[in-house]
Amino acid sequence: QVQLVESGGGLVQAGGSLRLSCAASGRPFSSYAMGWFRQAPGKERDFVAVISRGGGTTYYTDSVKGRFTISRDNAKNTVALQMNSLKPEDTAVYYCAAQKKVLPGIMAYEYEYWGQGTQVTVSS
Repeated sequence: QVQLVESGGGLVQAGGSLRLSCAASGRPFSSYAMGWFRQAPGKERDFVAVISRGGGTTYYTDSVKGRFTISRDNAKNTVALQMNSLKPEDTAVYYCAAQKKVLPGIMAYEYEYWGQGTQVTVSS
């Protein structure tokens, strides 16, 4: 069992930055690839970014490439999402999630554990 707790959400103006953090507890953090997803009102939960177990491989959805950066600290059991140049369309609840697959996937059903989410609101 892995428990995930997100933090760092809030209200920011367009063009601003936020840094989300996800703290993990339970089974060895380094055994899991970690992903970030987001869900806007009335929409499905969409993939944002993923990082491999050791942190050497990352992948992003096209809409955030060049603006968002995912990173992890296995010594501190944390994963972060640095979000720059935020746009109103980035407004959503952001979730971190964990999966044990060697080749991390980008589909929500591939993830075993989820946090409770943190709200990000970008005003225009």
